Amino acid sequence: SLFGINRGSSGINAEYGEGNEEGDESGSEADDVDIKTNIDISEEKKEKVKVWRPGVDALEEDEELDYDPSVYDLMHELDVEWPCLSFQILRDNLGPNRTRFPHTVYLAAGTQADVAKNNKIMIMKISELHKTKHYDSDEESSDDEKEDKEESEDEDDIDADPILEHKSVNHNGGVNRIRSMPQEPGILSTWSETGKVHIWNVTPLIAALDFPPENKIPPTQPLHTFSKHTNEGFALDWSPLTRGRLASGDIDGNIFVHEIEQFSPENLPYRGHTGSVEDIQWSYTEDGVFASCSSDQTIRIWDLRNKQGAAITVNAHTSDVNVISWNPKVEYLLVSGGDDGAIRIWDLRSFRPGGFVAEFTYLKGPVTSVEWNPNDESQIVVGSADNQVTIWDMSLEPDEEGNELAEETGVEDAPPQLFFQHLGQEDVKECHWHSQIPGLVVSTAANGFNIFKSFNT
Repeated sequence: SLFGINRGSSGINAEYGEGNEEGDESGSEADDVDIKTNIDISEEKKEKVKVWRPGVDALEEDEELDYDPSVYDLMHELDVEWPCLSFQILRDNLGPNRTRFPHTVYLAAGTQADVAKNNKIMIMKISELHKTKHYDSDEESSDDEKEDKEESEDEDDIDADPILEHKSVNHNGGVNRIRSMPQEPGILSTWSETGKVHIWNVTPLIAALDFPPENKIPPTQPLHTFSKHTNEGFALDWSPLTRGRLASGDIDGNIFVHEIEQFSPENLPYRGHTGSVEDIQWSYTEDGVFASCSSDQTIRIWDLRNKQGAAITVNAHTSDVNVISWNPKVEYLLVSGGDDGAIRIWDLRSFRPGGFVAEFTYLKGPVTSVEWNPNDESQIVVGSADNQVTIWDMSLEPDEEGNELAEETGVEDAPPQLFFQHLGQEDVKECHWHSQIPGLVVSTAANGFNIFKSFNT
């Protein structure tokens, strides 16, 4: 299903937590974070909707995209003082497979401020994320929807305000990328625009969001800083199999593997790319194996046991390969996204030039983020520079009902695998699934964060 969204139809300011760390502010509307629920029941449209297509349809000066709350179980906006190029959903102790509303989400994000000294790592706890879906009338709702509505009214108040609490850490330089160690979520790595990779322990700050300490937390300093890169970079990933193993790649084509238990990288980089290393992904099943992609249009597979070069090199796109994601449930599937706007699925058992098993060219701008759904092996969330966050489902096939719906809504050119289309953000940079809340997606863009769950995920 494909739907448009109207950003900012109404706003509800969140309550704020207390006691933010080192230079952080709280408790006023002038703070650096603001959260909204994107709902305005009174202005809900009754007529049939048409899907607006980025790069195809134009908006007149007096027109805006219409937000349809019936296609979202949950939709909230989060505004921040400075844009965040990168963020990570932090694994928490609230349990897996959470479906009961309201939800709580923990995030770590890095800012892109006006000057280097104003940048921060932000640790956020967003709670009381209530269901925002509602129905036009009982006549238009199915029996299942009526039952869901009654249960929602009993258990959840859609008008309740989300609650945002946050701490911050000063960070020298803009944060190009931030990642959390899978084995210990409070250990973060950041790629700074200054050309350095920092390691941080923010565990005390996360704990303080749940249980405010009696004494002020001392300013957080990096546990270690790696300075062997010759330039800044964006590629950064922790191994899901080996605790403390981190790979980082820079725009000069160098890849270093760091073992943070020893706090020292290997002396020599892994070299082979002739352009900027844009992304790195470790294998979920093969210890010591990782993939990288580059502006040299290639994807390479590396084995730590061989520093002479990549084990496999494939010319993957017709332009820069910006992002890759390794399927955590199907070990041989890799997805890539490029500056050419193409999404390509690769079977690593037959990894060769032109050997992608699926390709989608529906998007009208460079792909900036891709990620397999950790709870559904067939789904991918994609962020792109045409201001879209799209969900794709590889298990879907053409059917008559779907074709009719596509024709009614004006998107007959959309592939059947295009499962959901989320609009309203500007210059989307990253989007991630919440591994513990099935179907929940968080995305970051120039105008802040969106937290949403579509009705069909």
